[in-house]
Amino acid sequence: MKSAIVVGAGPAGLSAAEVLAGAGWAVTVVDALASPARKLLRAGVGGLNLTHSQPFETFLSAYGVHRPHLEPFLRRFGPAELQTWAGDLGVPLFTGTSGRVFPVGLGAGPLLDAWIARLVGRGVDFRTQTLWTGWGSTGLPRFDGATGPSERSADALVLALGGPTWPTLGTGGSWVPLLADRGVAVAPWKPANVGFRVDWSLPFVTKFAGQPLKDVLLRCPGDSVWERKGELMVTKTGLEGGLVYAAGARLRNALETHGTVRIFLDLLPGRDRARVEADLSRPRNGRSLSTHLKKTLGLPPVKIGLLREALPPGSPDAPARVADLLKTLPLVLVGTELLAKAISAAGGVRWDELQDLQLKRIPGVWCAGEMVDWEAPTGGYLLTACFSLGRAAAESVLRTL
Repeated sequence: MKSAIVVGAGPAGLSAAEVLAGAGWAVTVVDALASPARKLLRAGVGGLNLTHSQPFETFLSAYGVHRPHLEPFLRRFGPAELQTWAGDLGVPLFTGTSGRVFPVGLGAGPLLDAWIARLVGRGVDFRTQTLWTGWGSTGLPRFDGATGPSERSADALVLALGGPTWPTLGTGGSWVPLLADRGVAVAPWKPANVGFRVDWSLPFVTKFAGQPLKDVLLRCPGDSVWERKGELMVTKTGLEGGLVYAAGARLRNALETHGTVRIFLDLLPGRDRARVEADLSRPRNGRSLSTHLKKTLGLPPVKIGLLREALPPGSPDAPARVADLLKTLPLVLVGTELLAKAISAAGGVRWDELQDLQLKRIPGVWCAGEMVDWEAPTGGYLLTACFSLGRAAAESVLRTL
């Protein structure tokens, strides 16, 4: 019987283990933590966004410049296949109004429990609290577990070690030197799906930090204008949420080039500018600008606060100027939050180091999941690609060996 060691018990690693065990291989899954898939469980705290129900071509477009690398894998195992897999596992799903797909009950626990039970039933051996530490003097994979250092032989070694984010829930990217010592090129880590910093005024941040900005349109100028409608969250240091996550790579690249980047928010995307100015031109009857905005436009306090960031008290507030700001409010981003605070990261093992996900420099070793150099916004894209890459790495093992 052929054997495989899978290092990393997240979605990619467990997917690889499932395919290999299903092919009759003896599979051992090794993880540094005390239990599998800690990041998956953490991601499910607010609802496990497993995938997305949008048309497949639209789904693929979310991966941007990484689409050419990921598309072949996602065409073999993508959103539809992932939903079928969950159903076969006995986990019912539902599609939210945004098109995102979640397990009924939202949490990751029932799905993970059922998955682990199925893997154990297929003979997968789990070794937790065991750290992969590279290769020993004989060339065998080396591990450090409860009984001390050891080396283990296997026909295939599948690495699904994750990235540097959420370091308390994974290896934090500590594997990079182990591959670099073998000549494997790893692209530098960069925060993805992360908040962007804005130098708010003290009154604004004191009053509005933690409040959502609903129904706004974000516009990012550049070689081609990028814009999308959705929601943001005001934080003590800037902005977070799906809109800046979706524009993250573009904004991060602009920050690297220019040091700061100016974005624009349309606070009333459902109304044209002329209509906004006409509404604001109604008699104020002694009302303050804030009261006038609330009465005539139904603007919530957080949006009025944002307007005040660009139009401090005492500034001219003619209807035309206020309408311009409400439709094109400028904000300057001055940086990203720290990598450790990011949901995910760009960077990792470079694609040109891989042939069908096998390391060219280390035959018999495959890479999968977030440790490979790609990124995606939240919305089900991250998890779907991790599942897909894990299965693809295992399928590559089976084709090769």
